[in-house]
Amino acid sequence: MSQRALVPDPRIRSLPAAEIRRRFVDFFVARGHTYVPSSSLVPAGDPTLLFTNSGMVQFKDVLTGAERRPYRRAANYQRCLRVAGKHNDFEEVGRTPRHHTFFEMLGNWSFGDYFKREAIHLAWELLTEDFGLPPDRLAATTYTTDEVAYRVWRDEIGLPEDRIARWGNFEAGDEKNWWRMADTGPSGPCSEIHFDRGAELSEGPHCIPDHSETCPRWLEIWNLVFMEYELLPDRSLRPLPFQSVDTGMGLERLASVLQQVPSNYDTDLFAPLHEALRELLGHDPEAFEQERFSYQVIADHSRAITFLVADGVLPSNEGRGYVLRRILRRAVRHGRLLGRREPFLARTASVVIDRMADAYPHLATERERILAVIVREEAQFARTLDAGTEQLEAALAPLAGSARVVGRRPDDLPADAPVLPGEVAFRLHDTYGFPIDLTIELAAEAGVRVDRVGFEAALAEQRERSRAGTKAALGRAAELAGRYEALARRTGETTFLGYETLETEARVLAVVRDGVAYDELTAVGEVELRVPPGAEAEVVLDRTPFYPEGGGQVGDRGVLRGPDGEVLFEVADTQRMAGGLIVHRGTLRGRLRVGEVVRAAVDPVHRGRTMRNHTATHLLHRALRNVVGETARQAGSLVGPDYLRFDFPLDRPLTDEERRRIAAEVRRIIRDDRPVVVEYLPFEEAIAAGADAFFDEKYGATVRTVRVEGYSFELCGGTHCRRTGEIGTFLIVGERSIGSGMRRIEAVTGEGADALVEGRFELLEALAERLGANGPDALDERVDALLAELREAKRRLRSGGGLLPRPAELAARAEEIGPGVRLVAYAGPFESIDVLKATAKDVRGLLGSGVIALALDAEEPQLFVTVSDDLVGRGISAGELVRAAVTPLEGRGGGRPEMAQGKGTRREGLAEALAAIRRALRERTNGRE
Repeated sequence: MSQRALVPDPRIRSLPAAEIRRRFVDFFVARGHTYVPSSSLVPAGDPTLLFTNSGMVQFKDVLTGAERRPYRRAANYQRCLRVAGKHNDFEEVGRTPRHHTFFEMLGNWSFGDYFKREAIHLAWELLTEDFGLPPDRLAATTYTTDEVAYRVWRDEIGLPEDRIARWGNFEAGDEKNWWRMADTGPSGPCSEIHFDRGAELSEGPHCIPDHSETCPRWLEIWNLVFMEYELLPDRSLRPLPFQSVDTGMGLERLASVLQQVPSNYDTDLFAPLHEALRELLGHDPEAFEQERFSYQVIADHSRAITFLVADGVLPSNEGRGYVLRRILRRAVRHGRLLGRREPFLARTASVVIDRMADAYPHLATERERILAVIVREEAQFARTLDAGTEQLEAALAPLAGSARVVGRRPDDLPADAPVLPGEVAFRLHDTYGFPIDLTIELAAEAGVRVDRVGFEAALAEQRERSRAGTKAALGRAAELAGRYEALARRTGETTFLGYETLETEARVLAVVRDGVAYDELTAVGEVELRVPPGAEAEVVLDRTPFYPEGGGQVGDRGVLRGPDGEVLFEVADTQRMAGGLIVHRGTLRGRLRVGEVVRAAVDPVHRGRTMRNHTATHLLHRALRNVVGETARQAGSLVGPDYLRFDFPLDRPLTDEERRRIAAEVRRIIRDDRPVVVEYLPFEEAIAAGADAFFDEKYGATVRTVRVEGYSFELCGGTHCRRTGEIGTFLIVGERSIGSGMRRIEAVTGEGADALVEGRFELLEALAERLGANGPDALDERVDALLAELREAKRRLRSGGGLLPRPAELAARAEEIGPGVRLVAYAGPFESIDVLKATAKDVRGLLGSGVIALALDAEEPQLFVTVSDDLVGRGISAGELVRAAVTPLEGRGGGRPEMAQGKGTRREGLAEALAAIRRALRERTNGRE
């Protein structure tokens, strides 16, 4: 991968990326903008996005008017990821100078304040005066019909007309100079600023601004988006409540311009990663250039992996976790292409943390956890590669007709070389995560081609299924969001009163069934719009005491009553929807009419139990970190009336002692009856005071904090007890793994804990009676006695020859398979695999020369084969015999020539497995000696 040299411009002063970040923010803060910290890569409260893909994501509700903030101008640098949906750069990463999965977006915003003219002037001033870019090396583009922006560039900035390009026709499907965040949401015309990298890079007469993807001369560095419209699901446009500005400038691109390097990967954002990898590999500059593609993939992916894990994403087989796993595995694969088989991503991730922690302090805070997750996942993928290699070799064995030649390339193979079917290659890729290029490489060494066309067809079919499912899910979420945003514009937001009261009068704003809003809906009577009693519907009120699901806490339940106390609607769930609406979901019991007043009453028992569990969750979080360490931060939770669930990162189970200490500490704080204090603070002040915040939550400028006096302090919008003593008690009922490096605790409080204790006592008393113990206190002694009786019964059974033959009997059953080769093959209900192996050892001692193949007859059958030394010398291998036998068991196995074992899942295949050993042994002794 060659790089085209640039002609240095002495007028441009090089700046490090960290300085560019700082000066960008300082410039806009000095001009009345509020600095807003970067939000997480995981969008909070936005089901239409998998990842934060631009700087405006956290401001989406502000741009639509659904959210109000105390500032009208903002600026920041935002961490972004583009690997899914409309903005998906994954396949291009490493191949081009500009594409990345992870990148940083510098942006400034105006929410109903300045518009096109001032936005253009601010951008021009920053680029030409603060950063010192020569004006004669800048050009601009505008939307075809945007006369305002065009005249500002031409008449006020003074750009020549030949450096202003006009593009785009959104109505006709041409989206040049038109920006939209997703299939729905804020959108509008834009004006791009391009940098002229030099006439020597032109590729033909059509090398003009806005063709920077095909002509390397022009590089788009800044996009000024003028948010005028909201894009609806049917692609129609509706004017937004106010005009706004949303700008985005890639830090990596601007750094490449100011540092005058050929690509983003040559900037100081990536160079330290290349250097660290070169040190690991022992590559000189020439070797680096030859392998630049893989270096760039690893550098980019190391940044993405580090930030994703820091923001709480963990490797898994679905959703965001699958994307992380895919990125990490691609990086590992390119490491192997460079010859690195040992783990290396923790080293490159450490470089990312060291270089970026000043701008993103949470990287340093989460360093230990980030590196632990990466080390664990990289090791797991190494095992996956080994397993895939074993499967591939089995598939190649019947095709390979010549000796393996290490380093042989596919191009070296003859035209008539055997072909590995594309479906097999795809199965390796899909089931084992085995990279196709590694399949091709190993197959070539075995003299086999791979049906790449068949593989690509199978892969395309799978991607289309996945894409269709994801697009449909996101489309449904976007349609639902659009519907409620439209409703919110008509009705206004719902006022939440649930912190102060559980009951209030409220006016009905909307009644919705099956996505259709009605003026009136009833479950009884003879009115025209009636539905069956108990029909499901949704109700929106102007104000409500019902808590909408959020922060892990389930939504409230309760009823809506009429003036005479009649139950009109049973609320089964409460949700916060787009536009600030709170939606009550449940069943109709009477008539609801828009405009009428109802009495909204929360179920106090449901709320009370949920509150106890929520406050207990805060105590559990603090106790867990006190016992295990600060890295055991909340990664997810569910707080309901019956129990609480708490997820946290840890690469091992809790010990019994740790569980006891955690539960004891929570109960101690409950007994202390400490005050639980709610306070509203500015976000920065709360964080500075030590409040815990969570990356997957969305916070405004002012936040609600919950403090347990002298113990825990968190940002939280949920409902809580006034004092810890109201929780009653606390019991951990389970702790288990829910994925790689992630654990889950389940616990109960209050009435739930009381019921659990009572149930356990009843169970103990019932067991004592059934086992003949003198009460629960004598159970331990009685169980010990019964176990002793059971062991004695098993011993007598074995010694008396009841079910299992003695070793001497097995030796006497030896079959003559061939000249000088005897076989003992038997399957039976051995007590354990260790007993089976001990029996095999005894038989071998009695038999002398021979092969012993014993199988454990169980739901998961196991096989053990041992071969005497003299037969090993004649070429008989226990490992080969086991591999021949595990297929009927649908299992795996292997080992050394003298000893091997296997395990399967198909019990009924035992007889066939032993028969396979007989056949293999006969072939070896009679036909192949």
